[in-house]
Amino acid sequence: MTLSTPSPTKRLGFFSRLLDDVPAGERYRLVTEQIAHAEAFGFDSAWVAQHHFHEHEGGLPSPFVFLAHVAARTRRIRLGTGIVTLPMENAVRVAEDAIVLDLLSGGRLELGVGTGGTPESFAAFGITSDDRSAVYARHLALVREAWAGRPLPGGDRLYPAAEQLLGRIWQATFSVAGGERAGQAGDGLMLSRTQPRTVEAPGASLSDLQHPIIDAYLAALPGGATPRIVGSRSLFVADDRKEALRLAEVGLRRSVARFAAATQPGQANRPGPDAPLETLIAAYDVHVGTPDDVIASLQADTALARTTDIVFQVHSVDPPHAHILRSIELTATHVAPALGWVRKQPGNATAASVALPSSATRTEAFA
Repeated sequence: MTLSTPSPTKRLGFFSRLLDDVPAGERYRLVTEQIAHAEAFGFDSAWVAQHHFHEHEGGLPSPFVFLAHVAARTRRIRLGTGIVTLPMENAVRVAEDAIVLDLLSGGRLELGVGTGGTPESFAAFGITSDDRSAVYARHLALVREAWAGRPLPGGDRLYPAAEQLLGRIWQATFSVAGGERAGQAGDGLMLSRTQPRTVEAPGASLSDLQHPIIDAYLAALPGGATPRIVGSRSLFVADDRKEALRLAEVGLRRSVARFAAATQPGQANRPGPDAPLETLIAAYDVHVGTPDDVIASLQADTALARTTDIVFQVHSVDPPHAHILRSIELTATHVAPALGWVRKQPGNATAASVALPSSATRTEAFA
């Protein structure tokens, strides 16, 4: 029997892997502007991913440094890591950097962690991908020990103190076992925007895959613990359906070749870049179109309905910056309210409204 999830007013988040089609420094500037724009439109949180080495998968190896920069340019929006690839990090340094960022931001940090990472990335950090689960467990335990103020190896204790962060850990997972692990710890659960299908169930929906994870998480939560479930989804909203689909076709065909080539044993093959656009949208769990299109698509996502936090990203459509800003606006003003989100502060969103680029400029962006 599927366990239900308490239904508080949902929180709304913006997520970025920092993939704008510009040099790294400009990526950081643009995403800082996108997060500030999301704050102006009432978003509750902003999340960034950590990726090492491979600029086409993610543009940010140092999320704490970047979020400290964002913290200085925002006032209210909560700042999350989605995720820190914990096996590749020194756990004590993660604990230290996190608390410094939390203090500088006025207590706004949310720490998402996971095993993560492209398999070939691990060698540079002196471990193999096969070891990552065990290393992850050790590192997460050490972060908890440090934040709790307990003696670390050698006897030292963390300074500054960080006990308040123990209730702001989120664990990302694709698996039922991972959902159970997060629940047992009383942590938040982070669900992915898409995940591979198995050869046994190649046509499963994303909700089919994620309901059992949610069930395991809720069943394992200690009594009295409040569920925290992030549902991340790929979302691109535009004023015009034809324009939305044009940009989706450009972005998806550019990105899906890497997904299709990364199929692991036991996983069903995913369509490649030559498949029809409708097939790519379905296979990679993308919600795209006008606000009404996207609302209808998301309302059919029964796993998303069980989350406490809905977190949207434009990947793998990856439209130009001005279109991302407009998608943020339409998400806040039309889509998210239809899904149960209530804006907490009015802000001055109208001052942040942007004009879309001309047709000539849009064409140049994909030359």
